[in-house]
Amino acid sequence: MKVNIILCTLATIVFLGSCQQHGSAETSKAKKSMIKVTILYPNSEGKTFDMDYYSKKHMPMVAHLLGDSLKLLEIDKGISGRTPDEPIPYLAIGYLYFDKLSAYQNSFGPNAKQIVGDIPNYTNIQPVIQISEVLE
Repeated sequence: MKVNIILCTLATIVFLGSCQQHGSAETSKAKKSMIKVTILYPNSEGKTFDMDYYSKKHMPMVAHLLGDSLKLLEIDKGISGRTPDEPIPYLAIGYLYFDKLSAYQNSFGPNAKQIVGDIPNYTNIQPVIQISEVLE
């Protein structure tokens, strides 16, 4: 389990570095007033999630399709609930950051079919999406 977490973290770091190379110089962290798109994958009985595919294929594809409008991408892998006895509430959470809501809408809209169509390749979960403004 520790090896998987380390490998997943390493893959995310490598991917974020490549994402930063394709974006602007200000891609290293979220800034106040940015738009954050949170993609939650809730855990429940019978749900599956292929983190390797998500982190190495799906999210790099998303970053490529969204292009320079995507300023930062992050991936969380659920490892525990509130206590050791509780199951993880989310198997994974993805975050996409944009300067403006219109940047997200204009880049995602034309690519929605391809992005959403890839979901069955890594999970049987219907993701929950929340769009927020970064306050701090």
